[in-house]
Amino acid sequence: MIRILLADDHTVLRECLVTALRASGDCVVVAEAGDGINAIEQAHAVRPDVAIVDISMPRLNGIEVVRRLTTELPRTRVLVLTMHEEDEYVLQVVRAGASGYLIKHAATAELLVAIRAVAAGGVYFGPYATRVIAEQLQQPQRLTADPYGALSPREREVLHLVVDGLTIKEIAQKLDISTKTAENHRGRVLTKLGMRNSAELVRYAMRKHLVD
Repeated sequence: MIRILLADDHTVLRECLVTALRASGDCVVVAEAGDGINAIEQAHAVRPDVAIVDISMPRLNGIEVVRRLTTELPRTRVLVLTMHEEDEYVLQVVRAGASGYLIKHAATAELLVAIRAVAAGGVYFGPYATRVIAEQLQQPQRLTADPYGALSPREREVLHLVVDGLTIKEIAQKLDISTKTAENHRGRVLTKLGMRNSAELVRYAMRKHLVD
C-alpha cells in the first residue's frame, strides 16, 4: 500500500480525495493536514510515502512545505496538487524538490497514475506543467526567479508570522529568539523582497498566493 499524507485547507476536497484513494485498492491516507505547519508535523509523525500538497495553505504555503519535506524527509516524495496555473509556481515547486505537479481539474485516474509514479521513485508532471518546464529549458531567461526563494527558512517563517499579524515580540516568543533577532530577520525579509513595511509584505503574500 502507498501511504499518503493529504495537505489541503479545503476539508470537502480532502474528504473526496480520501474516498477516491481508498477505492483505488493500493493507496491509503495515513494523515491529513489543513495548513502548512501541520503538514510538516504530520509528515514527521507518520513518514508517508507520498505527500500530496496544495500551494495555497494557511500558516505556511505549499512551496515552503515542499522545500522542507524534501530536505527533512527525503524518502517522502511530494506531489503538488493545486488549482494554480501560473508558470512561476511550477518552476518554484520544481526547484523546491517536488516530484510532480498536477492541476486539480485532472481526472482521478490521472491523479492515481501520478501517485504511483512518484511513489515508485519517478516523477509526474501533467501536460500544463510539462509545457512550462520545456519552455523554461528552451528559454531560461523568460522568467526571473521570485525573490521569495532567496529567503532563508527562518526568514520565510518570519514572513508568514508577520503576514499572520504577529508583532515582533510575539514572533520572538513563538520562535524562541530575541526580539532583536526577530527584528533583524524581518528587516532582511523587507530588503530581499524590496518592501518597506509589513503592509507591503501582506500585499505581496496575497499577490503570490502565499496565504489564503
